[in-house]
Amino acid sequence: MSGPSDAARTPSLAERAAAALFGRDRASQMLGMRLDAAWPGGARVVMRVRTDMVNGHGVCHGGLVFALADSAFAFACNSSNRATVAASAQIEFLIPAELGDVLTATAREHWRSRRAGIYDVLVENQAGTRVALFRGRSHELGHPVIEDSGNRP
Repeated sequence: MSGPSDAARTPSLAERAAAALFGRDRASQMLGMRLDAAWPGGARVVMRVRTDMVNGHGVCHGGLVFALADSAFAFACNSSNRATVAASAQIEFLIPAELGDVLTATAREHWRSRRAGIYDVLVENQAGTRVALFRGRSHELGHPVIEDSGNRP
């Protein structure tokens, strides 16, 4: 999640919460996802389409595109360090993802109240072509993702 130029920078609360959640997310790890970035209200996750992800039509299984978008959604809605889960989600598949494609899911918060939020996730391939649009509604559970005694922003 960090590059050489920001090695001395202290990770933000959003980055620390997302990294902790990703560290416990065995499903995303098993699918080869990489948490690329996290910021307040947003996150970016990357996944390469492997041979074991291709369906009978020779394209990436839609459920795996959904899983990628759902993971980005999860890291975005937990970026405030308030444990949050999905209450609902829907996806629109625009074009098929192909074997070998590198998919990037970018999640952004559109609205958040005390215990709920709405997030949109754009999934694109390596050419920047839109593959899917996902919208999720979140529900806060009432406890932190990580204990953060410093309460750093």
